[in-house]
Amino acid sequence: MSESATASRETLGFQAEVKQLLQLMIHSLYSNKEIFLRELVSNASDACDKLRFEALNNGALYGDDSELKIRIAFDKAARTITISDNGIGLSREEAVQHLGTIAKSGTREFFSALTGDQAKDANLIGQFGVGFYSSFIIADKVTVISRRAGLPADQAVCWESAGEGDYTVEMVDKATRGTDVILHLRDGEDEFLSGWKLKSIIRKYSDHITLPILMKKEEWKDGEQVTTDEDETVNQANALWARAKSEIDDEQYKEFYKHVAHDFEDPLCWTHAKVEGKQEYTQLLYIPARAPFDLWDRNARHGIKLYVRRVFIMDDAEKLMPLYLRFVRGVVDSADLPLNVSREILQESKDIDNIRSGCTRKVLSMLEGLANSEDAADKEKYTKFWEAFGAVLKEGVGEDFANKERIAGLLRFASTHGDGDQQVVSLADYIARMKEGQEKIYYVTADTFNAAKNSPHLEIFKKKGIEVLLLSDRVDEWVVGHLTEFEGKSLQSVAKGGLDLGKLEDEAEKKEAEKAADEYKELLEKVKAALGDKVKDVRVTYRLTDSPSCLVSDEHDPSGNLARLLKAAGQKAPDVKPILEINPQHPAVMRLKYEEPRFDDWAVLLFEQATLAEGGQLDDPAGFVKRINDLMMALSAK
Repeated sequence: MSESATASRETLGFQAEVKQLLQLMIHSLYSNKEIFLRELVSNASDACDKLRFEALNNGALYGDDSELKIRIAFDKAARTITISDNGIGLSREEAVQHLGTIAKSGTREFFSALTGDQAKDANLIGQFGVGFYSSFIIADKVTVISRRAGLPADQAVCWESAGEGDYTVEMVDKATRGTDVILHLRDGEDEFLSGWKLKSIIRKYSDHITLPILMKKEEWKDGEQVTTDEDETVNQANALWARAKSEIDDEQYKEFYKHVAHDFEDPLCWTHAKVEGKQEYTQLLYIPARAPFDLWDRNARHGIKLYVRRVFIMDDAEKLMPLYLRFVRGVVDSADLPLNVSREILQESKDIDNIRSGCTRKVLSMLEGLANSEDAADKEKYTKFWEAFGAVLKEGVGEDFANKERIAGLLRFASTHGDGDQQVVSLADYIARMKEGQEKIYYVTADTFNAAKNSPHLEIFKKKGIEVLLLSDRVDEWVVGHLTEFEGKSLQSVAKGGLDLGKLEDEAEKKEAEKAADEYKELLEKVKAALGDKVKDVRVTYRLTDSPSCLVSDEHDPSGNLARLLKAAGQKAPDVKPILEINPQHPAVMRLKYEEPRFDDWAVLLFEQATLAEGGQLDDPAGFVKRINDLMMALSAK
């Protein structure tokens, strides 16, 4: 090592999040120690892929070493394991950036999602893509020596840490490009100083890696196993997705998923197909078993790896999958795209548009297969899928016009049919249960399930035994704003417009309501005058059987729930007034007909309680409390 290199040695402190992550990694994953090798081999594979991609425009990066490979070695005397690659390598700045800090968006969300449950946290750690730190499960010191492709031999970096509060970096000499990760094993971890053990882990977890993973051959000599100078390739070293499905077993599919998705848990399901025609490409697409911590970050870039003729092009090729399927992981390998394809070219490529459409249809077909299956295990998988990703899939109703009907068929909702709040009712289920003469699919939207379930707007529907969908996800207003009908049946909010039950209406009840409207005409005008610009109109209701009043939106106005959602998101909500409907059969309304001294207060109370019942907020809560207290005092005085 030169004097200048020695002088460059510097001790730096880990970012606070890295310290926290190291402790989580060691304790959460200790029961599955051998995954350290899977993670480090996966990182080495990614480094080689990145070199291959950069070399498309700069072939000189290969130098005189164009055969990309990964090498695993161990030293019993020194008690070390070394994972080496001849990939892109790291500069000093990159070593500090990638190994000493977590410069990821969503870091706060990641740590807030940790539960303390080791099994659950282990999966989150995998999703966060920080598998390098799994080295410290079995090592009490890790040394990384790396030289970035294109840099001279004396510009290599040595990064070293005991996995505690700090690490050192210094410039060193390295004859070849790429990275060596040297693990100095903790006491008690000698089981990994075995060629047989390491090879069995590689074959179990990393057989699908497309690069050769090399180790020295071992042979028996004088009753002892010794290492020879001859290399052997431990893995199959061919693209798993390019092999025939009949040659791949479920375990291999699962291990490849864990590599491509950085997940420690098995996938929920997958689809593997070769598409031929105008475009020729292979797709291997997976649905995870659980949602990632950053599922709601629509700008998060993860998902599909793009290859061209088995040459890695880019991670996170977001153009290959629509945003509402952003949870899908996997690989697409095109036979037609140019090897120098860039993100900019992807934006304009008709070939990519066609691949995206094909991948979308394939994922929807896979989901339909689960949703419509008679097999209990498949149905359970779809239930699990819906619990994890249903709210995101709903976005597709407004984003993917071509597949809107198919997406609508996959949606699940809670409803007044049954007791629980589980979203298990499909639109097809609802239609199959519609009453004779029913022409519409009825729904109510609210901030919470309980608010929807107990909405006064449901009273007439409960009385007549008409099922109503209970929509309480934030995205549901988006859904009903774009999905106006399904299989010829229009969707109708029970809280918008004049209620029209069509053939389900009772003529006698209708005439009674019309008669009441005529009888209460003067009262309606007085209430409207008392409320002033708080309401658009006041009318007799046909919806209520038990409550004295409710608020409804005009047919083409946004619902009160949508207006609240827009305001909560910091967006300007349209300035529209609700309609107050009053129940002439309710004692409070009947009393109002003869109330003179405090008429205005009682009219405002009807409006305020209707506002609260639909999940709204009052402009003057103190005034509401005072009016309630005055009413109670007046009643007690009688």
